[in-house]
Amino acid sequence: MTGAANISFEFFPPKTEALEASLLKVAETLAPYRPAFVSVTYGAGGSTRDRTHRLVVKLQNDLKLQAAAHLTCVGATKAEIEAIAMEYWSQGITHIVALRGDPPENEKTYRPYPSGYAYAVDLLLGLKRLAAFQISVAAYPEVHPEAPSPDADMGNLKRKIDAGAVRAVTQFFLDTGIFLRFRDKAVRMGIKVPVVPGILPIASFERVCVMAQKCGVHVPDEVRKRFDGLLPGTPAHRSAALEIGLKQIEALKRNGVENFHFFTLNRAELVAPLCDAVRGGS
Repeated sequence: MTGAANISFEFFPPKTEALEASLLKVAETLAPYRPAFVSVTYGAGGSTRDRTHRLVVKLQNDLKLQAAAHLTCVGATKAEIEAIAMEYWSQGITHIVALRGDPPENEKTYRPYPSGYAYAVDLLLGLKRLAAFQISVAAYPEVHPEAPSPDADMGNLKRKIDAGAVRAVTQFFLDTGIFLRFRDKAVRMGIKVPVVPGILPIASFERVCVMAQKCGVHVPDEVRKRFDGLLPGTPAHRSAALEIGLKQIEALKRNGVENFHFFTLNRAELVAPLCDAVRGGS
């Protein structure tokens, strides 16, 4: 399982100890792909902060993976966030995914937390003042839902890169052309760090469509037609999902993409075939 392409994985913190043990087995299964890093998300409003911290430490110390922790601006003061960051640093975890974050589930509109960091670029600058963190940030090929315009959204990404981010990992997408145009625009804007496509395996096409609507992600007609009448969990649905994923990987590779970030859904069987395609296997 060797190759020039870089792979990274994203996990979400499970809600029970049994599911946490299952996730660690998933990470162990995927470890032979030698990911550049593995990251662990927060829930809405930073609701899974403690579980995220525990899991990141286990991935780093027990499985010897390069772990990255998500940190958001939501629900904590600057001092609280800085204390969390320095606890990570003391554990040897020096890679942070710095995000603004979504508002808590009972709030529809994002509002900066009192005495907190307002936006991702502010959080990034604060982390850089603390220690020499490696920092990844988010990017939105189809524009952040709250951005006033595509140019404003790209300008925000440029500010985060100029502030010291070493890579941008994108929101998931289903139209590869949209990502490629976004990547090329980023290059024209002077963004020189990797813009890494976020790849979402399709476990349930219906759920992906719900997520796509929420995030403003375009679902191509040919993808809709491929899943027409297929039920999640059936062999036909799994076959369609794998076909779509492989086509996406192949198109990205043809266009010079060398870094791939997989939203694993904590399921190795969904991700492994796509990793094989990235690395040139079957």
